[in-house]
Amino acid sequence: MIRVAAVGDVHLGVDTKGTLRPAYEGIAEHADLVLLAGDLTRLGTVAEGEVVADEFAGLDVPVVAVLGNHDHQSDAEEKIAGLLVDRGITVLEGSGTVLDVDGVRVGIAGAKGFGGGFAGKCGHAFGEREMKAFIHHTEDVAEQLRTALLGLTADVRISLTHYSPSADTLRGEPPEIFPFLGSYLLAEAIDDSNVDLALHGHAHYGSEAGTTAGGVRVRNVAQPVIQAAYRVYTLEPASVVPE
Repeated sequence: MIRVAAVGDVHLGVDTKGTLRPAYEGIAEHADLVLLAGDLTRLGTVAEGEVVADEFAGLDVPVVAVLGNHDHQSDAEEKIAGLLVDRGITVLEGSGTVLDVDGVRVGIAGAKGFGGGFAGKCGHAFGEREMKAFIHHTEDVAEQLRTALLGLTADVRISLTHYSPSADTLRGEPPEIFPFLGSYLLAEAIDDSNVDLALHGHAHYGSEAGTTAGGVRVRNVAQPVIQAAYRVYTLEPASVVPE
């Protein structure tokens, strides 16, 4: 059994340095890896990125992250990613990594994702250049996620995004903003790729549990939803069972 600790939307600022770290001391007693589902900062500044690195670097288990929309706010996302990587944290964007956990190959593919909406109530690449650009970006990100997932040689596969692949985990959010919280195109990429668990954040007022159309378990690990420093899920080849 592989134990995955996950959280998103911690929104760390320079005034919150040291607040999360105590909860992760001794994390190896509870989890085999930590996954961060984006919005690690408030405004995406380099100073906030340094706080994130201090909170999550040097843990007893591997840490893998994607960035979120807040982490892009100050156009310093590449610098933030570089800070995290320099401190030993793997940052994914249309890419994947495979970890050996007690002889089990755990594959994680990640991307920020983007909006667009869900089947029957979604945007289309039609009309103004701005609308086409919006949807084309989601299409590109979803295809990058699909390619990364299919490229994993692993016993279990995890999709890690910031935006949601399922409307299920958006329950509690105003329906009017669903198109800005995720896209069914992410779910199609997941369903095409033999994924065991899909993790995301972003939807602060959403619900924790849902599924894709293909039956893949989706979990919204935004901290305002899970109300904890992290939530642990257990995995084994070909199945996922939430604790």
